Amino acid sequence: MSSNAHAAPLRLAFYGDDFTGSTDALEVLAFAGLKCALFLSPPTPALLESLGGYDAIGVAGDSRGMSPVEMAQKLPAIFEALASLGSHIVHYKVCSTFDSSPSVGSIGRAMDLAQKTFGPELIPIVAGTPALSRYCVFGNLFARSGTDGLTYRIDRHPIMSVHPVTPMDEADLVVHLGRQTSMPIGKFTLPKFALGREALQAQYAASRQNVKTALLIDSAENADLTEVGGLLLSHHQDHRPVFVVGSSGVEYALTQWWAEQGAFSDKSRHFESFPAVQQVLAISGSASALSAKQIDTAIAEGFAAVAIDACALVDGERWEQAAAALVETTVALLAQGKSVILHTARGPEDPRISLLIESLMARGESREQARYGGGRLLGARLGAIVQNILLASVVQRLILSGGDTSSQITSVLAPDAIEIQARLSPGAPLCRVISNKPHLKGLQMALKGGQMGDASYFVRALRGTPQGAPT
Repeated sequence: MSSNAHAAPLRLAFYGDDFTGSTDALEVLAFAGLKCALFLSPPTPALLESLGGYDAIGVAGDSRGMSPVEMAQKLPAIFEALASLGSHIVHYKVCSTFDSSPSVGSIGRAMDLAQKTFGPELIPIVAGTPALSRYCVFGNLFARSGTDGLTYRIDRHPIMSVHPVTPMDEADLVVHLGRQTSMPIGKFTLPKFALGREALQAQYAASRQNVKTALLIDSAENADLTEVGGLLLSHHQDHRPVFVVGSSGVEYALTQWWAEQGAFSDKSRHFESFPAVQQVLAISGSASALSAKQIDTAIAEGFAAVAIDACALVDGERWEQAAAALVETTVALLAQGKSVILHTARGPEDPRISLLIESLMARGESREQARYGGGRLLGARLGAIVQNILLASVVQRLILSGGDTSSQITSVLAPDAIEIQARLSPGAPLCRVISNKPHLKGLQMALKGGQMGDASYFVRALRGTPQGAPT
């Protein structure tokens, strides 16, 4: 592991396994008062100095859609780069629903790889994110559904239990992650949080001495996460960063602890309001029922809808013509002053989903390859389409829906960095692009997972806060 300490040590460096999750974590840090930015590749200490320095940084990645082989090829260099920044904690940020599998986006594989950089020390796993209605109790994950407002065990969740690539069929995260790694995983359960801070910290210190290599930590309330923040920081010693796995609950835990300790003196930046714009461009690659509601609401409020033929876009012979047609149609609608939403599906029952998988299987791919490889290829093709639309039109606000879709499109656009602009919806903020490219300079962008936001998400992105005037 490299040990070049940054002149002004970062409090935190994180890698997000998809782009929507990365902006979720960045949002928590920014709203707490930290100066932070999101990069597409690990920044060097020199680059951070040139930008004025940060309290925390993130790297937006796409390992959520990678195979274990791809992870082994790409993650070690990223871990080494983050470790070299001298931050107190390095966080491998995963989705708050922990959806993953042994073959796609394996969280366990990332943990195995991290040990080669950060050593054999215990890896804390933080699963609960109460601010996003995600709760971990006795190691079991529960999540609120945006479709009906009810909270479900994750393996009975109406969206995550039928996720098209990584359906969650196990709520006990020790069992779930145990399918992805041979690393022993223990549980640090909720009753310990009733013992009081001193006893809690003593219990945690004792847990760190056990032979367990990873430790899943419960949390069901914001107060629990404050205590978790103190536990995580108790690792930091001898200038060795602590490697932590978890949702944005990690960022909530740390910022809440720091705030309690009086670490923040200036939180003057305001994120609560943002103005309306004349139009937005939205692209949805999510098949969730909630995304379907959001699309329906946007259309009812005047958005022009453009259906995407996913089969055509992954066809080697047809995709360029299909992409050109989508660009032409969208540019024409934008020129008419309309907000536009392009979509690959309107809910999990949309026939385009099965048609895409069947078309890829007809070419000799396995169902597994078709499910995750097809989605990644589709996302990359959508990235090229969005790039061409932005080159041909003046777009102020771009909204990307779907974790894999957002990751692939943003990778193609390749901004230098992203900073938080305003609160749009918990876990899915409005961001500001940092880039010298003319078609990206000044662009506002929001990235959301399929399960994030309420039905009016796209409409709110257009209209802003009530007091905001169109720009």
